Amino acid sequence: MQRAFAEVDVFTDRPYYGNPLAVVIDGDGLSDAEMQRFANWTNFSETTFIQRPTDPSADYRVRIFTTTSELPFAGHPTIGSCHTWLASGGVAKRSGTIVQECGVGLVTIRADGDGRLAFAAPSLLRGGPLDEATLAAAVDALGIDRAAVLDSAWIDNGPGWLGVLLASAEQVLAIRPGNTELKIGVIGAHPAGWPAAYEVRAFFPADGVTGEDPVTGSLNASAAQWLIATGRFSPPYLATQGTVLGRAGRVYVSADADGQVWIAGDAVTCVTGTVEL
Repeated sequence: MQRAFAEVDVFTDRPYYGNPLAVVIDGDGLSDAEMQRFANWTNFSETTFIQRPTDPSADYRVRIFTTTSELPFAGHPTIGSCHTWLASGGVAKRSGTIVQECGVGLVTIRADGDGRLAFAAPSLLRGGPLDEATLAAAVDALGIDRAAVLDSAWIDNGPGWLGVLLASAEQVLAIRPGNTELKIGVIGAHPAGWPAAYEVRAFFPADGVTGEDPVTGSLNASAAQWLIATGRFSPPYLATQGTVLGRAGRVYVSADADGQVWIAGDAVTCVTGTVEL
């Protein structure tokens, strides 16, 4: 069966400078095995399948697959899938607000003042300080001194992230990781006067080596929740990611008066067509 398909670049307004996403626009009727097989074939960090919602308050449902497994939530697939759903003619039930159904439940998405899509950061599934053994493993994988870590915590909102805060973006950019079985987000402040407040990097295990994600919405969301709550970050702010990989990811972080964190980013469509599934 021919199904509408798109490849979009997320957290950038310039094609090929962000994090790519494959999107099957008509994903209804596919089995879990069929979706997983196709996601493995695309070899993108994530491939999504847009489906009719099962919750009457949602506008659409999205299934999010890596090359090996399904994720309950991920940030750049949320913005990229919503961008594609809207571009393919999707109309929200409520003006100005889109409700996405996914593994963690319902995620609210809205367009910010600059036309970017922003999702409401979901609650953490796991928080709190790292035990010393886990922190030691993270420090060893990053190839840094334990004394360089200003703070650390579990910041898992689905993918399994833990967070490590360093003193500077320069330290973050200098990391040359070794092998890890952990999903590690590293954050450090840019010098005063820079357009962006923080540099972010995301490391994960990949076929026996350490992979790095170009731009990571879920990590930026959970890192913001953690570091705003501890008084280290003050929204709104801009975070950069992907610099070491030759990308130019831009993640816009804000918070409502009630403390709800929003993660915004641009998305551009790079490829459209059909796929046989």
